Amino acid sequence: MAKSLQTSEPELLKPGVKAPVQETLLTPRFYTTDFEAVAQLDISAYEPELRAIVDELRADYNRHHFVRDSEFEQSWEQIDGETRGAFIDFLERSCTSEFSGFLLFKELSRRLKNRNPILAEAFHCMARDEARHAGFLNKAMSDFNLSLDLSYLTKNRTYTFFPPEWIIYTVYLSEKIGYWRYIIMFRHLESYPENRFYPLFRYFESWCQDENRHGDFFKALLRSQPQLWNNWKARLWVRFFLLSVFATHTLTVLERVSFYRSVGINPYEYNIQVIENTNETAARAFPVILDTEHPEFFRRLEECSDINLKLAEINSSKSPKIVKFFQKLPLILSIVGHLLRLYLIKPIDAELSREAVF
Repeated sequence: MAKSLQTSEPELLKPGVKAPVQETLLTPRFYTTDFEAVAQLDISAYEPELRAIVDELRADYNRHHFVRDSEFEQSWEQIDGETRGAFIDFLERSCTSEFSGFLLFKELSRRLKNRNPILAEAFHCMARDEARHAGFLNKAMSDFNLSLDLSYLTKNRTYTFFPPEWIIYTVYLSEKIGYWRYIIMFRHLESYPENRFYPLFRYFESWCQDENRHGDFFKALLRSQPQLWNNWKARLWVRFFLLSVFATHTLTVLERVSFYRSVGINPYEYNIQVIENTNETAARAFPVILDTEHPEFFRRLEECSDINLKLAEINSSKSPKIVKFFQKLPLILSIVGHLLRLYLIKPIDAELSREAVF
């Protein structure tokens, strides 16, 4: 069961540092888990594959990739207005997400060092990658005279407890959907370089390979645990996490259409492309995937996004809290209804088509 763990009393931000965005269901979360349970995982069934992935992680193919070149050395004041605000929001949320992964992987590595050395080294390497990504994004923010105090976030962010099996499901999906988000945007801007208004986008091709390797590690870890895929309960949980990640992605993308349009991307088409590719990739790990071709699938997700925008308007209004509550209640129930209908759509059995998937 998920639990929110409060940290100590908030500290004051340092002068000149951007205040973190308010925590909501759509902002990146910080996680903790049952480290003892992770240490006791029996990975023997997939140990050769896990060792091979650790060898790849250890090789650190991107160790020289995240170096700022001369293109960064200029003023970026020409990026202004709505584009500037949308891009800074993208940088902040991406940085927070990467840093969240770093904290979780670093703690897993530390706790498992003397208990499960294969997993400990894998988490150590992934923490290295996530820290590198977060630092690179934070440095990009400094080009706009802003930055995040990552030590402040460490101490003052709310940590959500997820059991190990939930961590495996969610991190696997977040890494794979991250891969598709980055590579699709990179390929688009490769075809339309006139829309690449900032050099960070040139780094996305190699960047997303880090995401892909992390996802491959969690796929092997997941398949090493039959209880996570080889029973009816696992099939229900898999559908829940797939839908949760896809719904969150839809709401996030369609809440920030101005950013995607600023780089020449149709946000609706982009959202569909990312979800369909992630869903297809998930068939390599999960026993079932969602039927994204069902005529109601994206229609209902987009309706949830429209409702979410209405909720944001209510939240930003000056109405009393009790009035906001009754204004939001039918909208929240409507979102729940849409998601329930999507959850009940018959899934696709990935185990039956596994040979074709591989």
